[in-house]
Amino acid sequence: METLTYVLLLLGALAGGFVSGLAGFGTALMALGIWLYVLPPSLAVPLVLICSVIAQTSTLPSMWKNFDLSLVWPFLIGGLIGVPLGTMMVASADPEVFRLSVGVLILIFSSALYLNKRPLAIKIGGRIADGAIGFAGGILGGLAGLSGPLPILWANIRGWNKHERRGIFQLFNFTVLATALVLQTASGLVALKVVWLAAVAFPGTLIGAWAGARVYHALNDKHFGDVVLGLLFLSGLTLVWNSLGAH
Repeated sequence: METLTYVLLLLGALAGGFVSGLAGFGTALMALGIWLYVLPPSLAVPLVLICSVIAQTSTLPSMWKNFDLSLVWPFLIGGLIGVPLGTMMVASADPEVFRLSVGVLILIFSSALYLNKRPLAIKIGGRIADGAIGFAGGILGGLAGLSGPLPILWANIRGWNKHERRGIFQLFNFTVLATALVLQTASGLVALKVVWLAAVAFPGTLIGAWAGARVYHALNDKHFGDVVLGLLFLSGLTLVWNSLGAH
């Protein structure tokens, strides 16, 4: 493996781990943009899944006591039902149209939530609505690794505090992405080389996640919300840019 590949692999692992430690999601957002310069998607995507699971597992012990599990379980049940459906849709969906549509929606909603200065606390639909959002997020996760955006937007609309939102982001993404990784491995989509790449990226992922978690603990509710919406906006922008750039 060339020196440049090693450097970019570690850089992507550090960046992805840091954002995951900070916000509870976003490994793919940061790491893929770096790794795709030196790795094909067939290696980069499963590597992102592995590093996401590593980063989120490493920060769970320091976060766990703050999580409200009663808020998380409807998302998890919905997500676990949705992931296999999303995985089955991979063969029939148009990835470019899909990414463009999701990207535009994320840009609109993240901008609207940021510009809205009045705190939201919408209770409509209760746990059933939470489960439906989890189901849709699971489909998006199985289809394109985009498990995060819908639950993240929904948590902002619900008006939950920093720790409540973080619990949903982290536990939902961990569960959906780990399930997607298991399904991809069982389907023979994870090459042996990915395991070697993951071993190389492992230290960078852990160091980045540790640093991100330290910053998370220093943020108040408002600043955490601004960071999350900023990352969402960047995610939407990246999806739209990549979709338009593909034509």
